Amino acid sequence: MHKVLIHPADYQDCQEAVDRAFRLFPVPVTGRTVFVKPNVLRPARPEEAITTHPAILTAVLNALERMDPARIIVGDNPGLHGYGANEASFERSGLLAASGPHFRNIGQEARDVPFRQDYGGTVSVSRAVLDADVFISLPKFKTHGLTVITGGIKNSYGIIPGALKAAIHRTAGSPERFQEVVTDVFAIRPPDLVIMDAVLGMQGNGPASTELRWVGKVLASDNAVALDAVVARMMGVDPGSLAFLRRAKELGLGDYDESAIDIEGTLQVIEGYKVPVPAETQDKTGKLQELFAHRTSMRPTADPALCTGCGTCVEQCPVQALSLWENVAVVDAEKCIACFCCQEMCPEKAITLTARQ
Repeated sequence: MHKVLIHPADYQDCQEAVDRAFRLFPVPVTGRTVFVKPNVLRPARPEEAITTHPAILTAVLNALERMDPARIIVGDNPGLHGYGANEASFERSGLLAASGPHFRNIGQEARDVPFRQDYGGTVSVSRAVLDADVFISLPKFKTHGLTVITGGIKNSYGIIPGALKAAIHRTAGSPERFQEVVTDVFAIRPPDLVIMDAVLGMQGNGPASTELRWVGKVLASDNAVALDAVVARMMGVDPGSLAFLRRAKELGLGDYDESAIDIEGTLQVIEGYKVPVPAETQDKTGKLQELFAHRTSMRPTADPALCTGCGTCVEQCPVQALSLWENVAVVDAEKCIACFCCQEMCPEKAITLTARQ
């Protein structure tokens, strides 16, 4: 039996809800490294409800710091319109200030892990996620044009750096296949605790819709599958209709059936909550495929006027696609996997993205 917490909250007073989540779902934090991942789709102001609100992150960090961890790391790899802009995305959303000394640009270091053969057999994942003892996910209560809802499972898609996410989108080809592979990414390292910002939600054709909806809740669970099932029901969606939840159940990651979930609080369906309709989903898929093709064709280029030849990008490139030529970084376009880690880590901001010739 899975348990999901639904607790009333607003951004001025969410500490109680977060503290209750830690009491209901205790995680062994003392003396350990904790990775905290908010949802940072792109550089966006908190009031746009595109990203996890900084008040939720602050409350989570307050709770964690009382538990005496060895280290807390806060990070994310932004989505389609935020590739190579981790720090800028955190700053714009107010999450950089909320993170304080705990922020890390996790796009700078990645490691290949085994993955589905139809997606190349391996996938790069930010090292901070893989090396952490405890993983806490902070998703946002939103809709999504390809997955219908975005919650605890979809938030883990951000463990993949840069345009590698776009490459997976492109290979998937259809919303159903994309939903399934999202779950496979989630399965690489499921979070130990999920605390969702469901205070100000998003409806319509998310994940960056302008149609917002006050929900006034914080949700939490130690099982993202159960939490996402509750989110779906709150939005008036049958969890069994979502391919990513069916895939999760198939993989033994959790259960979305009502009989398998114990609700701590009150689950109320939000009347008239707007979710993406199939026609919108299909239309968006075609447009995104073109955009993904463009993004995955981009390659990093160093500006000779700014590059100091420090070699940082060369040392950290996960596929050794960079080298120095006459003290300027150059990329082997064939080896490059478009993770854009080099752009993330360049201390001189000398690397830009240009279309592959």
